[in-house]
Amino acid sequence: MATVTYDKASRIYPGSERPAVNELNLEIGDGEFLVLVGPSGCGKSTSLRMLAGLEDVDRGRILIQGKDVTNLPPKSRDIAMVFQNYALYPHMSVYENMAFALKLRKTSKAEIDRRVKEAAQLLQLDEYLSRKPKALSGGQRQRVAMGRAIVREPQVFLMDEPLSNLDAKLRVQTRSQIATLQAKLGVTTVYVTHDQVEAMTMGHRVAVMLDGVLQQVDTPRALYDTPGNVFVAGFMGSPAMNIKTVTLTESGAGFGSLLIPLSREQVHAASNGGGKVTIGFRPEAADLVSANEGGMPIVVDLVEDLGSDANVYGHAALDGGSERFTVRTDRRHMPHMGETVYVKPQANAIHAFNANTGVRI
Repeated sequence: MATVTYDKASRIYPGSERPAVNELNLEIGDGEFLVLVGPSGCGKSTSLRMLAGLEDVDRGRILIQGKDVTNLPPKSRDIAMVFQNYALYPHMSVYENMAFALKLRKTSKAEIDRRVKEAAQLLQLDEYLSRKPKALSGGQRQRVAMGRAIVREPQVFLMDEPLSNLDAKLRVQTRSQIATLQAKLGVTTVYVTHDQVEAMTMGHRVAVMLDGVLQQVDTPRALYDTPGNVFVAGFMGSPAMNIKTVTLTESGAGFGSLLIPLSREQVHAASNGGGKVTIGFRPEAADLVSANEGGMPIVVDLVEDLGSDANVYGHAALDGGSERFTVRTDRRHMPHMGETVYVKPQANAIHAFNANTGVRI
């Protein structure tokens, strides 16, 4: 187990002026499960590969347990990586795949046998040890790849979108297995995904990246409740937060026919936004009200019935244009397509951001 430190680490690919990862500063605690998340091309996989030694660090440093590993080869870093495509040897059995790295280290046969069988028991692979990868399901192959990493007993686990090849149901099941396994082993883990639901449900902390720059790192709950900027607010949560840039007044934000009250401090912090302020509210933080309760009229375009509740998608006239909104409601209040409903955001659940900088105010 170990701590991991990115100290102003940057990666600039040849022929590119913009860094793929730009001065990443990040401290990962001993035994922590940290998730790197963001859209495609944001630099999360490059950051992981820099830690693994598979990408050069052009500026800055990377440390594992306080030791500078920036220029060390991958085999000298005491890390184990689980790849998106499993990377299993097709001609070897499950046992041989899991034992391969230990054989290269010239570990004794008895020790190899102990570690492989312990990992197989942990991953419920006991009965598959003699099978070849082609005789396994996607989920079983993924567990073999995990087992191959576990037997090495590394200081740090690195996982690069390991669930992306699994179907939806298996992905949910396997992510809970990985989180439980990490808690049991207590090994520092850095996990990359583009799926913010995975990030929210698995990580002790989540680091959100965009265009090679770290936007915010915090617990999943803090990222959801107090996003630091507009990008994090829109990226974390499904369905996404309703975010609109509207007219700023002395007492708040002119949100269509609604006035969203803002504190004096928020109005002041928004004052350099060119007379505008960016307001956001989560789909579940709004109520469907009657026409005379002062809600914003929204014409329903689509209703997704999820069983226990429903997502209502619609459009509303706002500042001379048509804007889309999403509201979550329970099944007793499900409207119909084409119907006009009245939406009122909950006063204590409004998020406000500077219209110029996008920073939370």
